[in-house]
Amino acid sequence: MEKKDTQSLPIVSFIIVYHNEDVDVLCRCIDSVLALSLSRSERELIIVDDGSDYSPMNELLRYGDDIIYVRKPHGGKSTARNLGISVSVGNYIQFVDAADSLVPSAYERCLDVVRYNSPDAVLFDICQSLQANDVNLSEPLGPVGGAEYMRHTNLRARASGYVFSRAILHDLRFTPYIINEDEEFTPQLILRCERLFHLGVKAYCISEQGTKLSPSNDIKFNLRTLDDAEQVIMRLFRLSERLPHADRIALRRKVDQLTMDYLLNTIYTTRSLKNLRERISRLEPLGLFPLPDRSYTKRYSLYRRMLNNSIGQRLLIVAPQFGRFAV
Repeated sequence: MEKKDTQSLPIVSFIIVYHNEDVDVLCRCIDSVLALSLSRSERELIIVDDGSDYSPMNELLRYGDDIIYVRKPHGGKSTARNLGISVSVGNYIQFVDAADSLVPSAYERCLDVVRYNSPDAVLFDICQSLQANDVNLSEPLGPVGGAEYMRHTNLRARASGYVFSRAILHDLRFTPYIINEDEEFTPQLILRCERLFHLGVKAYCISEQGTKLSPSNDIKFNLRTLDDAEQVIMRLFRLSERLPHADRIALRRKVDQLTMDYLLNTIYTTRSLKNLRERISRLEPLGLFPLPDRSYTKRYSLYRRMLNNSIGQRLLIVAPQFGRFAV
């Protein structure tokens, strides 16, 4: 098989997942990518339409060859991103949700690291307003190995919060048809990094829609979210058991914090001590409960103590506002 000339490929493939957002919102997202200093040959912009009720193709004609539009039956964000990966050819990949936007002036700092430091991934910060466009000129953290980073940092799993090298992806893909796909994908990707950089710049702006919680009265959706979270925890834990020691310790930190959030979300969603203890009973045989005594963060230490004893569990049930910070 002939080896691809990576020098002739786009620097970054931007994969935008679209599903029923207003076309004006999608165009704002596209424009934020086109505003970057990348030339047409240096970027690839792929819109994956995840089975929207109405195809925006006619409204996108004005972009001409600047975009690649792919339409598929609705299958969720995981399947759309996986399709985008298979279509893309860029040396680096950036996921973008159609309702969100890049912050061009801040994202340029990420591109500088990509151009001049050959990173495996560049992490950056998220903002909720395009007015929050303060570009941090401090030196980036890195390069650092992904396992070392995860051992000392609370990894944020949002898959749109970093740009990463295709070379580290290999066969890793998003698990289809689950709600917590980023929580499973991102830790595995970061563990593969040998040259990770973290920039303190707000390079990605999420929409209000992207920050809203699921409706508290949507019982089926909330229970499915909990069930999916439990399965992600189980799969990551089993993966950690097969990893070298340093990687295992790094991934267990993420698993422990996911487990804490999962239990707090169970309390906030169900308000049921019986449901909480049923879910705990499935974690115990794997050693995922009681939560281990680790000094990850003050927040973890507080909720670990409360969740690990029956009095604390009852207090959280009757006063769930203590646990809402995890949702």
